[in-house]
Amino acid sequence: MHRRYLVITALVVMLAVLGWLWLTMLSPFTYERPDHLPDIEEGEHAVFVYGTLRLAPIRWVVMGRAGETEPASLEGFRRDGLDLAEAPGERVEGEVIVVDAGELQRLDRYERLGIRYERVPMRLEDGRMVWVYRRLSELQRPAIGGATI
Repeated sequence: MHRRYLVITALVVMLAVLGWLWLTMLSPFTYERPDHLPDIEEGEHAVFVYGTLRLAPIRWVVMGRAGETEPASLEGFRRDGLDLAEAPGERVEGEVIVVDAGELQRLDRYERLGIRYERVPMRLEDGRMVWVYRRLSELQRPAIGGATI
């Protein structure tokens, strides 16, 4: 009886985690792309990732594939919580992944583009131009129900 209880509890916890992952990373119900954002251009896009998207399982859940990555550095910045802060003489280590327009749209949904993050072009240490997700300031975040997100 005790073993059955543990198995059922483990299954419930696993289903809850999978449900949360789907809801936060894949569900179209928890993110609506703001109207003011430009359309995503077709073709390949290079994205510099420096946080959770460095983890292949997270990329697989978000994009449907882990993808190949290359190590990369962004000079003049440091990690500051969930964002980057300008810091002359410092650098942020990360990875570059090349994605298509549909995968970039899924990354935008994961990062809540226009709500929590903006996607800006930046030049890496090696000279490549890439997209980088940066946190929106409190003033840039849209108000919902009188409060900011």
